[in-house]
Amino acid sequence: MSDRVRRLLVALLAPFALASVVGMVVLFPTGDSPTAVNSALRQAVHGEVTGAQAGPCGATDTGGDRCLVLTVAMTDGAAAGSDVRTALPLEPSTPRFSVGDEVVLSYSGGDPLAGESYQVVDFQRGVPLAVLAALFALAVLVLGRWQGFKALGALVLSFAVLLLFVLPAILAGESPLLVAVFGAGVIMFAVLYLTHGLSARTSTAVLGTMVSLALIGVLSALFAAVSSLTGLDEDTSALVGSLGHGIDTRGLLLAGIVIGALGVLDDVTVTQTSAVWELRAANPALGWRALYAAGLRIGRDHVSSAVNTLVMAYAGAALPVLLYSSISGVGLGTILQSQSIAQEIVRTLVGSIGLVAAVPVTTAVAALVAVREPAVGPDPINPGKPRTGSRPPA
Repeated sequence: MSDRVRRLLVALLAPFALASVVGMVVLFPTGDSPTAVNSALRQAVHGEVTGAQAGPCGATDTGGDRCLVLTVAMTDGAAAGSDVRTALPLEPSTPRFSVGDEVVLSYSGGDPLAGESYQVVDFQRGVPLAVLAALFALAVLVLGRWQGFKALGALVLSFAVLLLFVLPAILAGESPLLVAVFGAGVIMFAVLYLTHGLSARTSTAVLGTMVSLALIGVLSALFAAVSSLTGLDEDTSALVGSLGHGIDTRGLLLAGIVIGALGVLDDVTVTQTSAVWELRAANPALGWRALYAAGLRIGRDHVSSAVNTLVMAYAGAALPVLLYSSISGVGLGTILQSQSIAQEIVRTLVGSIGLVAAVPVTTAVAALVAVREPAVGPDPINPGKPRTGSRPPA
């Protein structure tokens, strides 16, 4: 990039990059991580079902076959190598386990050989998830090659920030919204520059992402307040009960909106910036207005599909809630105003507004920067050689 563009972008972005790093350092948890009050949540053991049959729920129960009695060969924990018999109530919400299933059990800390000390809670899914992750990485590497390798590295970095900073800081009692803002800032700068390199194009995408993310944060905080959203859905209530102390549940909701919107914003801003640069390379004679208009036409198509993707993603995640609400017998207005549905509406609409705003903002900034850069494109005299801008177009 030219010196003038470099100085401008550094002046705009350096303060925010520094603020993100300083905020992360200040909020980084230094003490011991809090533990769950319910110790059963952290005493998971594994085993394999070797027997399954219907039977009474206890030794003294003579009321009929109301439970699924499982014999589990324990593979770890205090009873490793032993068989344990435990019963599950046969209810519609109970998973159906059969012989050969590898399961996860919750151990209460009692007699390790007594079935009453265990509760079968889930299936083991480590192997299929690992295979799926390997297939995903292979697909990215085959298509993206070196760029795909950098994208996978950026993905690992994102998870590292979430697992090592965002989650521990929130559990330590810091403001979830502040933690999410600084964590998202670090992820944004690190991931975009790692994946796309240090360039004017990437810096423009970072700037567009930052402006749109700020808009999403302000709108989500405003409408969460005026809509009296508490953030206390079923999962959050279970978290509060497990921690045994208070947590800013509305801030947790806002943090989820900010972090969830970051990935989609990256996609939109990088695409818009690349489109403007390619338009400039294809026709160096285009001025700012022409570049902006052409880029905006591309952005309209992109944002329409991105908004639909975002809405469908949230609708799919909330599908059980929507199904339950549809059979509850109350009116549609009451359903839409319920906590669980209203927070998804706010999440979806605020994120969509941020996506829509990202297109003109990023396109305008990219056009302003691109016209101040030397035009790069195919040389009309020697098509195999790039044109650096020093030779006027033929």
